[in-house]
Amino acid sequence: MREVKYEDIVKAVRDHIVYSGTNLSKDALASLNRAYEEEESPVCKEVLRQLLENADIAASEDRPLCQDTGLAVFFVKVGEDVKVVGGTLKDAINEGTRKGYEEGYFRASTCEWDTRANLKDKLGYNLPAMIHFDLVAGDELEIEYAAKGGGSENVSRATVLAPAMGRAGIVDFVTKVVSDAGPNPCPPIIVGVGIGGTFEKAAISSKHALFRELGTVNDDETLKSMEEELMTKLNNLGIGAMGMGGRETVLGVHIEKLPCHIASLPVSVNVQCHSSRHTSFKL
Repeated sequence: MREVKYEDIVKAVRDHIVYSGTNLSKDALASLNRAYEEEESPVCKEVLRQLLENADIAASEDRPLCQDTGLAVFFVKVGEDVKVVGGTLKDAINEGTRKGYEEGYFRASTCEWDTRANLKDKLGYNLPAMIHFDLVAGDELEIEYAAKGGGSENVSRATVLAPAMGRAGIVDFVTKVVSDAGPNPCPPIIVGVGIGGTFEKAAISSKHALFRELGTVNDDETLKSMEEELMTKLNNLGIGAMGMGGRETVLGVHIEKLPCHIASLPVSVNVQCHSSRHTSFKL
C-alpha cells in the first residue's frame, strides 16, 4: 500500500489551479494560433489576435485568462493500492480548490440555486468542487482538472434519441446544439460529445471528452470519422470567433462512447470556450 500525504494533494491541486487559470494550456494556445493563421475573415482574424494577446498578458502578468474563472471540475483515478494519510481525498481536493481560487484571486462563482447567494462564506471559496471518482488498479492518483465557465455550460445539452436515428441523428443533434449556441459560449469552442451509457453517464462522458488534448486523433475509427464530419459541419455554420462570422468556429470535436440499452441512444454535448483551462497530474 502506497501512502500519499493529504497536504501534498492540497498543494498540487492549489498550484495547478493557479497556473492553469493564468496560463492557457499548450494545446489550446497552439489551436488558437492555427485558427489565426487559417482564418480568412479579417474581422475574425483580429478577434483571434486579441484572444492570443489576452493569453500573453494573462501569463506575463499572472492575471486570470477570463473573469469567469468557472467551477472546479475534477476527474480522479484512484489506485486501489493508494492510501491518503492525514485526511480524505475529497477533503484534500476541496481544500486545494479553496486555496487555489482564493490565493489566485479568482472569482468565487458557486451560489445557492434559488437565492443566488454566494457560498464562499458558508462552504468555502468556490466550493464545492465537482469531483468524479474512478477506482482503478495500481498505486497512483491521477487528477484531471478544468475550470468550467457558465457561458459554455449554459449552452450544453443532453437528450435520448431513438436508436434508429443512429449516427445521422447524433450529427444533427450536435450541429443544432452548436448552431443554437451561436456566439454565447465565446467561440472558437471545443465540443465534447458523449454517446451511450445512460442519460447521466453520457453527460459525464461529454464533459470528460473536453480534457483530451486538442489535435489528437480518436483511436476509434468510427468516432474519428464522426469528429472529422462534425468539424466540417460546425465550421461551415459560419459563426466564427466571438460570433463574428468566420470559419474558425470549432477548435476540436472530441467524442467518447459507452454501450447503451437496446431501447435508447443517450447523447450529450458539452461545450468549452476558447479559454480551455485544463491540466492533469499524478501523485
